[in-house]
Amino acid sequence: MRTTDWGTAGKAGGARAKVGNVGSSAGTGGPDHTLALELVPVTEAAALAAGRWVGRGDENSGKAAAVDVIHKLIPSVSIRGAVVIGGDGQLLRDGEEVGEAGSPACDVGISAGDGALSVARDVPNALVAIAVAERGALYDPPPAHSMEKLAVGPDCADVVDIDRPVAQNLRAVATAKGVGVPDVVVAVLNRPWHRELVYQIRDAGARVHLVEGGEVAGAIAAARPESPVDMLLGTGGAAEGVVAAAALSCLGGSLQARLRCKAREDEETGHDFGEVLHTRDLVRGESISFCATAVTGSEVLRGIQHHGGHSTTESIVLCSKPRIVRIVRSEHRQAGRRERGEHRFA
Repeated sequence: MRTTDWGTAGKAGGARAKVGNVGSSAGTGGPDHTLALELVPVTEAAALAAGRWVGRGDENSGKAAAVDVIHKLIPSVSIRGAVVIGGDGQLLRDGEEVGEAGSPACDVGISAGDGALSVARDVPNALVAIAVAERGALYDPPPAHSMEKLAVGPDCADVVDIDRPVAQNLRAVATAKGVGVPDVVVAVLNRPWHRELVYQIRDAGARVHLVEGGEVAGAIAAARPESPVDMLLGTGGAAEGVVAAAALSCLGGSLQARLRCKAREDEETGHDFGEVLHTRDLVRGESISFCATAVTGSEVLRGIQHHGGHSTTESIVLCSKPRIVRIVRSEHRQAGRRERGEHRFA
Protein backbone atom coordinates (compact mmCIF):
# COMPACT_ATOMS: atom_id res chain seq x y z
CA MET A 1 0.00 0.00 0.00
CA ARG A 2 1.38 3.38 -0.92
CA THR A 3 0.09 6.92 -0.79
CA THR A 4 -0.14 8.94 -3.98
CA ASP A 5 -0.99 12.61 -4.33
CA TRP A 6 -2.74 13.37 -7.63
CA GLY A 7 -1.36 16.38 -9.40
CA THR A 8 -4.83 17.58 -10.43
CA ALA A 9 -6.59 16.76 -7.21
CA GLY A 10 -6.10 20.20 -5.74
CA LYS A 11 -8.16 21.70 -8.54
CA ALA A 12 -10.92 19.16 -8.14
CA GLY A 13 -11.21 18.83 -4.40
CA GLY A 14 -7.73 18.34 -2.99
CA ALA A 15 -8.12 14.60 -2.39
CA ARG A 16 -5.20 12.49 -1.17
CA ALA A 17 -5.34 8.87 -2.17
CA LYS A 18 -4.26 5.55 -0.74
CA VAL A 19 -3.37 3.39 -3.69
CA GLY A 20 -3.05 -0.38 -3.60
CA ASN A 21 -1.94 -2.71 -6.39
CA VAL A 22 -3.59 -5.95 -7.47
CA GLY A 23 -2.58 -8.15 -10.40
CA SER A 24 0.37 -8.11 -12.73
CA SER A 25 -0.74 -5.01 -14.65
CA ALA A 26 -1.25 -2.82 -11.59
CA GLY A 27 1.28 -0.08 -11.19
CA THR A 28 1.94 0.03 -14.94
CA GLY A 29 2.45 3.60 -16.05
CA GLY A 30 1.75 5.23 -19.37
CA PRO A 31 -0.32 8.07 -20.84
CA ASP A 32 -3.66 6.28 -20.54
CA HIS A 33 -2.99 5.22 -16.98
CA THR A 34 -2.15 8.77 -15.92
CA LEU A 35 -4.94 10.43 -17.88
CA ALA A 36 -7.60 8.07 -16.55
CA LEU A 37 -6.66 8.93 -12.98
CA GLU A 38 -6.72 12.64 -13.79
CA LEU A 39 -10.36 12.26 -14.81
CA VAL A 40 -11.43 10.85 -11.44
CA PRO A 41 -11.57 14.13 -9.46
CA VAL A 42 -13.57 15.69 -12.31
CA THR A 43 -16.28 13.01 -12.43
CA GLU A 44 -16.35 12.80 -8.63
CA ALA A 45 -16.99 16.53 -8.25
CA ALA A 46 -19.58 16.50 -11.04
CA ALA A 47 -21.40 13.53 -9.50
CA LEU A 48 -21.47 15.23 -6.09
CA ALA A 49 -22.95 18.35 -7.70
CA ALA A 50 -25.63 16.31 -9.48
CA GLY A 51 -26.26 14.34 -6.31
CA ARG A 52 -27.58 17.41 -4.53
CA TRP A 53 -30.63 17.16 -6.79
CA VAL A 54 -31.40 13.50 -6.13
CA GLY A 55 -35.10 12.97 -5.48
CA ARG A 56 -36.06 16.61 -6.06
CA GLY A 57 -37.94 15.90 -9.28
CA ASP A 58 -36.03 18.47 -11.34
CA GLU A 59 -34.97 16.90 -14.64
CA ASN A 60 -32.56 19.69 -15.64
CA SER A 61 -30.84 21.16 -12.59
CA GLY A 62 -28.85 18.06 -11.67
CA LYS A 63 -27.44 17.64 -15.17
CA ALA A 64 -26.73 21.37 -15.42
CA ALA A 65 -24.84 21.27 -12.12
CA ALA A 66 -22.72 18.33 -13.32
CA VAL A 67 -21.92 19.96 -16.67
CA ASP A 68 -20.98 23.20 -14.91
CA VAL A 69 -18.46 21.37 -12.72
CA ILE A 70 -16.98 19.49 -15.69
CA HIS A 71 -16.63 22.76 -17.59
CA LYS A 72 -14.72 24.29 -14.68
CA LEU A 73 -12.46 21.34 -13.88
CA ILE A 74 -11.65 19.68 -17.20
CA PRO A 75 -9.04 22.37 -18.05
CA SER A 76 -6.94 20.79 -15.28
CA VAL A 77 -6.70 17.52 -17.24
CA SER A 78 -3.66 16.97 -19.46
CA ILE A 79 -5.52 16.86 -22.77
CA ARG A 80 -6.29 19.11 -25.70
CA GLY A 81 -9.70 17.73 -26.40
CA ALA A 82 -12.62 18.47 -28.67
CA VAL A 83 -16.04 17.76 -27.18
CA VAL A 84 -17.66 15.28 -29.58
CA ILE A 85 -20.30 13.75 -27.32
CA GLY A 86 -22.34 15.40 -24.58
CA GLY A 87 -22.15 19.07 -25.45
CA ASP A 88 -25.22 20.83 -24.06
CA GLY A 89 -25.01 23.87 -26.35
CA GLN A 90 -24.21 26.21 -23.47
CA LEU A 91 -21.22 25.52 -21.21
CA LEU A 92 -19.87 22.56 -23.19
CA ARG A 93 -20.67 22.88 -26.88
CA ASP A 94 -20.03 20.11 -29.38
CA GLY A 95 -16.70 20.86 -31.04
CA GLU A 96 -15.47 23.04 -28.16
CA GLU A 97 -11.78 22.71 -27.30
CA VAL A 98 -11.10 21.87 -23.65
CA GLY A 99 -7.99 21.13 -21.63
CA GLU A 100 -4.43 22.42 -21.88
CA ALA A 101 -2.68 23.79 -24.94
CA GLY A 102 0.26 21.62 -25.96
CA SER A 103 -1.29 18.43 -24.58
CA PRO A 104 -2.15 15.45 -26.81
CA ALA A 105 -5.08 16.08 -29.16
CA CYS A 106 -8.08 13.88 -28.46
CA ASP A 107 -11.85 13.47 -28.61
CA VAL A 108 -13.92 13.86 -25.44
CA GLY A 109 -17.28 12.25 -24.74
CA ILE A 110 -19.36 13.30 -21.73
CA SER A 111 -22.42 11.71 -20.19
CA ALA A 112 -23.76 13.81 -17.32
CA GLY A 113 -26.62 11.93 -15.76
CA ASP A 114 -26.91 9.44 -18.63
CA GLY A 115 -29.78 10.73 -20.75
CA ALA A 116 -32.73 12.17 -18.86
CA LEU A 117 -31.21 12.67 -15.43
CA SER A 118 -32.57 9.75 -13.46
CA VAL A 119 -31.53 11.23 -10.12
CA ALA A 120 -34.47 13.59 -10.39
CA ARG A 121 -36.56 10.62 -9.23
CA ASP A 122 -33.82 8.96 -7.16
CA VAL A 123 -33.61 5.81 -9.26
CA PRO A 124 -30.52 3.61 -9.77
CA ASN A 125 -27.87 3.66 -12.48
CA ALA A 126 -27.29 7.41 -12.83
CA LEU A 127 -23.63 8.30 -13.28
CA VAL A 128 -21.32 10.97 -14.65
CA ALA A 129 -18.87 9.63 -17.23
CA ILE A 130 -16.05 11.01 -19.36
CA ALA A 131 -14.46 9.10 -22.24
CA VAL A 132 -11.26 10.25 -23.94
CA ALA A 133 -9.85 8.79 -27.15
CA GLU A 134 -7.54 9.82 -29.95
CA ARG A 135 -8.60 12.75 -32.14
CA GLY A 136 -11.16 11.57 -34.65
CA ALA A 137 -11.81 8.31 -32.81
CA LEU A 138 -15.29 8.93 -31.38
CA TYR A 139 -18.30 8.47 -33.64
CA ASP A 140 -20.32 11.68 -33.90
CA PRO A 141 -24.03 10.75 -34.11
CA PRO A 142 -26.67 13.19 -35.34
CA PRO A 143 -28.00 15.24 -32.43
CA ALA A 144 -31.07 14.17 -30.45
CA HIS A 145 -31.28 10.78 -32.11
CA SER A 146 -31.89 7.41 -30.54
CA MET A 147 -29.86 4.25 -30.94
CA GLU A 148 -30.79 0.60 -30.71
CA LYS A 149 -28.14 -1.29 -28.70
CA LEU A 150 -26.94 -4.76 -27.81
CA ALA A 151 -24.09 -4.90 -25.27
CA VAL A 152 -22.30 -7.94 -23.85
CA GLY A 153 -19.06 -8.75 -22.07
CA PRO A 154 -15.85 -10.30 -23.45
CA ASP A 155 -17.11 -13.88 -23.11
CA CYS A 156 -20.02 -13.22 -25.47
CA ALA A 157 -18.56 -10.59 -27.80
CA ASP A 158 -18.30 -12.95 -30.78
CA VAL A 159 -21.53 -14.92 -30.39
CA VAL A 160 -24.28 -12.29 -30.66
CA ASP A 161 -25.68 -10.37 -33.61
CA ILE A 162 -28.14 -7.48 -33.33
CA ASP A 163 -29.75 -8.64 -36.60
CA ARG A 164 -30.73 -12.00 -35.09
CA PRO A 165 -33.97 -12.64 -33.20
CA VAL A 166 -33.80 -11.95 -29.46
CA ALA A 167 -34.32 -15.63 -28.56
CA GLN A 168 -31.40 -16.72 -30.73
CA ASN A 169 -29.05 -14.24 -29.07
CA LEU A 170 -30.19 -15.36 -25.64
CA ARG A 171 -29.42 -18.98 -26.49
CA ALA A 172 -25.98 -17.97 -27.78
CA VAL A 173 -25.20 -16.06 -24.57
CA ALA A 174 -26.39 -18.95 -22.43
CA THR A 175 -24.17 -21.39 -24.34
CA ALA A 176 -21.13 -19.11 -24.10
CA LYS A 177 -21.61 -18.75 -20.34
CA GLY A 178 -22.35 -22.42 -19.79
CA VAL A 179 -25.78 -21.81 -18.28
CA GLY A 180 -29.38 -22.26 -19.30
CA VAL A 181 -31.44 -19.49 -20.88
CA PRO A 182 -33.49 -19.10 -17.66
CA ASP A 183 -30.26 -18.02 -15.94
CA VAL A 184 -29.54 -15.21 -18.43
CA VAL A 185 -30.28 -11.69 -17.13
CA VAL A 186 -30.95 -8.91 -19.64
CA ALA A 187 -30.86 -5.23 -18.68
CA VAL A 188 -33.53 -3.17 -20.45
CA LEU A 189 -34.34 0.50 -20.00
CA ASN A 190 -37.72 0.79 -18.32
CA ARG A 191 -39.42 2.74 -21.09
CA PRO A 192 -42.86 2.29 -22.73
CA TRP A 193 -41.36 1.47 -26.14
CA HIS A 194 -39.67 -1.62 -24.70
CA ARG A 195 -42.86 -3.53 -23.82
CA GLU A 196 -42.58 -5.83 -26.83
CA LEU A 197 -38.85 -6.39 -26.22
CA VAL A 198 -39.51 -7.32 -22.59
CA TYR A 199 -42.19 -9.77 -23.75
CA GLN A 200 -39.78 -11.39 -26.23
CA ILE A 201 -37.06 -11.82 -23.59
CA ARG A 202 -39.44 -13.37 -21.07
CA ASP A 203 -41.12 -15.51 -23.70
CA ALA A 204 -37.69 -16.93 -24.57
CA GLY A 205 -37.26 -17.90 -20.92
CA ALA A 206 -34.67 -15.33 -19.82
CA ARG A 207 -34.97 -12.81 -17.01
CA VAL A 208 -35.44 -9.06 -17.41
CA HIS A 209 -33.63 -6.55 -15.23
CA LEU A 210 -35.41 -3.22 -15.77
CA VAL A 211 -33.02 -0.27 -15.65
CA GLU A 212 -34.67 2.96 -14.57
CA GLY A 213 -31.65 5.19 -15.01
CA GLY A 214 -28.70 4.84 -17.29
CA GLU A 215 -27.68 2.74 -20.27
CA VAL A 216 -23.99 3.46 -19.73
CA ALA A 217 -24.13 1.82 -16.31
CA GLY A 218 -26.16 -1.04 -17.77
CA ALA A 219 -23.64 -1.66 -20.55
CA ILE A 220 -20.74 -1.68 -18.08
CA ALA A 221 -22.67 -4.10 -15.87
CA ALA A 222 -23.04 -6.50 -18.81
CA ALA A 223 -19.24 -6.63 -19.16
CA ARG A 224 -18.27 -6.98 -15.48
CA PRO A 225 -17.96 -10.48 -13.99
CA GLU A 226 -19.26 -9.44 -10.56
CA SER A 227 -22.50 -8.13 -12.05
CA PRO A 228 -25.62 -10.33 -12.44
CA VAL A 229 -26.36 -8.69 -15.82
CA ASP A 230 -25.37 -10.69 -18.91
CA MET A 231 -26.62 -8.43 -21.69
CA LEU A 232 -28.05 -4.97 -22.37
CA LEU A 233 -30.79 -4.64 -24.99
CA GLY A 234 -32.97 -1.76 -26.09
CA THR A 235 -33.17 1.70 -27.58
CA GLY A 236 -31.88 4.85 -25.89
CA GLY A 237 -29.69 7.86 -26.53
CA ALA A 238 -27.13 7.78 -29.35
CA ALA A 239 -24.64 9.86 -27.36
CA GLU A 240 -24.85 7.42 -24.44
CA GLY A 241 -24.21 4.58 -26.88
CA VAL A 242 -20.88 6.07 -27.94
CA VAL A 243 -19.79 6.69 -24.33
CA ALA A 244 -20.80 3.13 -23.43
CA ALA A 245 -18.81 1.82 -26.40
CA ALA A 246 -15.70 3.54 -25.04
CA ALA A 247 -16.12 1.73 -21.74
CA LEU A 248 -16.70 -1.61 -23.45
CA SER A 249 -13.62 -1.07 -25.62
CA CYS A 250 -11.56 -0.95 -22.45
CA LEU A 251 -13.33 -3.97 -20.96
CA GLY A 252 -13.05 -6.16 -24.05
CA GLY A 253 -16.82 -6.25 -24.43
CA SER A 254 -18.95 -5.56 -27.48
CA LEU A 255 -21.61 -3.03 -28.35
CA GLN A 256 -23.62 -3.36 -31.55
CA ALA A 257 -25.92 -0.50 -32.48
CA ARG A 258 -28.24 0.97 -35.10
CA LEU A 259 -29.35 4.58 -35.37
CA ARG A 260 -33.10 5.01 -35.28
CA CYS A 261 -34.57 7.36 -37.87
CA LYS A 262 -37.22 9.65 -36.37
CA ALA A 263 -38.48 11.30 -39.52
CA ARG A 264 -38.02 11.19 -43.29
CA GLU A 265 -35.90 14.35 -43.27
CA ASP A 266 -33.42 12.57 -40.99
CA GLU A 267 -32.53 10.31 -43.91
CA GLU A 268 -30.80 13.28 -45.53
CA THR A 269 -28.26 13.75 -42.70
CA GLY A 270 -25.70 11.47 -44.32
CA HIS A 271 -25.99 8.76 -41.66
CA ASP A 272 -27.00 5.22 -42.61
CA PHE A 273 -29.89 4.40 -40.29
CA GLY A 274 -29.92 0.73 -41.28
CA GLU A 275 -26.20 0.09 -40.83
CA VAL A 276 -25.04 -1.97 -37.87
CA LEU A 277 -22.34 -0.12 -35.95
CA HIS A 278 -19.89 -2.14 -33.87
CA THR A 279 -17.68 -1.08 -31.00
CA ARG A 280 -14.78 -0.41 -33.38
CA ASP A 281 -17.03 1.88 -35.48
CA LEU A 282 -18.17 3.91 -32.48
CA VAL A 283 -14.68 4.19 -30.95
CA ARG A 284 -11.96 3.75 -33.55
CA GLY A 285 -8.87 4.63 -31.51
CA GLU A 286 -6.55 2.24 -29.71
CA SER A 287 -5.78 4.48 -26.71
CA ILE A 288 -8.97 5.02 -24.71
CA SER A 289 -9.49 6.27 -21.17
CA PHE A 290 -12.82 6.15 -19.37
CA CYS A 291 -13.93 7.26 -15.95
CA ALA A 292 -17.41 7.23 -14.40
CA THR A 293 -18.61 8.13 -10.91
CA ALA A 294 -21.96 6.87 -9.67
CA VAL A 295 -24.58 9.36 -8.56
CA THR A 296 -27.04 6.64 -7.61
CA GLY A 297 -26.12 2.98 -7.16
CA SER A 298 -25.94 0.26 -9.79
CA GLU A 299 -24.84 -3.36 -10.15
CA VAL A 300 -21.23 -2.19 -10.45
CA LEU A 301 -20.88 0.99 -8.37
CA ARG A 302 -22.24 2.29 -5.09
CA GLY A 303 -24.06 5.60 -5.26
CA ILE A 304 -23.12 8.69 -3.28
CA GLN A 305 -23.51 8.21 0.44
CA HIS A 306 -23.67 11.06 2.93
CA HIS A 307 -22.38 10.71 6.45
CA GLY A 308 -21.72 13.10 9.29
CA GLY A 309 -19.11 15.52 7.98
CA HIS A 310 -18.29 13.68 4.75
CA SER A 311 -19.63 11.96 1.63
CA THR A 312 -18.33 8.91 -0.22
CA THR A 313 -18.21 8.26 -3.95
CA GLU A 314 -17.32 5.21 -6.03
CA SER A 315 -15.90 5.36 -9.54
CA ILE A 316 -14.74 2.97 -12.22
CA VAL A 317 -11.56 3.84 -14.13
CA LEU A 318 -10.76 2.04 -17.37
CA CYS A 319 -7.82 2.06 -19.76
CA SER A 320 -7.49 0.24 -23.06
CA LYS A 321 -3.70 0.34 -23.29
CA PRO A 322 -2.63 -1.20 -20.97
CA ARG A 323 -6.00 -2.78 -20.15
CA ILE A 324 -6.63 -1.95 -16.49
CA VAL A 325 -9.82 -1.74 -14.43
CA ARG A 326 -9.89 0.17 -11.17
CA ILE A 327 -12.64 0.77 -8.67
CA VAL A 328 -11.96 4.00 -6.78
CA ARG A 329 -13.70 4.72 -3.51
CA SER A 330 -13.20 8.25 -2.16
CA GLU A 331 -14.17 10.11 0.97
CA HIS A 332 -14.95 13.81 0.57
CA ARG A 333 -14.78 15.96 3.68
CA GLN A 334 -16.93 19.03 4.11
CA ALA A 335 -15.37 22.44 3.46
CA GLY A 336 -12.49 23.14 5.79
CA ARG A 337 -11.74 19.46 6.43
CA ARG A 338 -9.08 17.35 4.84
CA GLU A 339 -10.27 15.11 2.01
CA ARG A 340 -8.93 11.66 1.34
CA GLY A 341 -9.70 8.73 -0.94
CA GLU A 342 -9.21 5.05 -0.50
CA HIS A 343 -8.54 3.32 -3.81
CA ARG A 344 -9.34 -0.33 -4.37
CA PHE A 345 -8.14 -1.96 -7.57
CA ALA A 346 -10.29 -4.58 -9.27
